[in-house]
This record gives sequence, C-alpha cells and structure tokens, in this order.
Amino acid sequence: MFTHITQSPYGTVKLAGKVAQRIREGTIVCLEGNLGAGKTLFVQSMARTLGVQGEVTSPTFNLMNIYEGFCPIVHFDLYRIQTEEELEEIGFYEYTDFPEGIVLIEWAEKFPNALPDDYVRIEIERIKEKRNMRRITFSCVGEEHIDFIKELEDFVSTDD
Repeated sequence: MFTHITQSPYGTVKLAGKVAQRIREGTIVCLEGNLGAGKTLFVQSMARTLGVQGEVTSPTFNLMNIYEGFCPIVHFDLYRIQTEEELEEIGFYEYTDFPEGIVLIEWAEKFPNALPDDYVRIEIERIKEKRNMRRITFSCVGEEHIDFIKELEDFVSTDD
C-alpha cells in the first residue's frame, strides 16, 4: 500500500496516466471516494492513456460503458445500483469473474461481497484544507497484485 498526494486536477490526470502505463490486461480496479473526489477524472485519464479516442463519461445512468483502446476497457459506476441482483442483471459478474482487458469500477465499496478475490483498490480523498489536492491511496485485495502495487509505487515516485 502507498499514498500519493496530487496538488491539482492536472496532477491527478498525470498520476492516472502513470497507472495506465503500468496496468496489465485482466486487472480489475475498484475506485472509492466521495462524490466529486475525482474517480471519473481518474478513469478518463487512464482511458486516454490506454488509447481510447472517443468521449469517456461516467456511466451513472447506463451503469456500464465499454471502450476500445489498446485493449477493451469496461467501466462500471455502481452509484445507482441498490442490490446485488441488479449487478447480475447488468452483467457485472460476466466482466469481473474472468476479465478481458481492464475493468474499472466506481463505487465498488457499495458491494464488497460481489467483488472478486483479487483487485487493485484506489481510494481518492479530497484534502479539506486544499480544494484541489487529493490523497490517493493504492492497495490491493488478495495476493495477485502485490507486485504491481510495488512496481507502481516505484514508478510513481520517480516523478516526485
């Protein structure tokens, strides 16, 4: 686990780009944070770095978007989902049980029991005293991504 502080939206965009440079196909990333923390900005920045050309929007109302970049990117927003049954209806498990490409899930903390055994967790927090600053904490659940988190920490810290 490690934490990185960004000073501005540009810093958050840059950090997300660095994550995208190192991420591997088959990875599930769960993004957590309050409304307005920067989860969607983080996803948009990752998608751009991963070669997505079109508009990248939060799928708050349609719940899931699929983007084509260097690999498929599946983007879920679980904010409006109320039950695990709804997850099944939108095909959530089809994408998270055996991920092809990269799966990005906003508001994953709403359904901890529905998440896979192994995933990367990114928590984004606004720093109250500084409006544009964010505290971004990277960790993993399970054993699969431990090396990725260590590699990412080294890669991110080279730009400080």
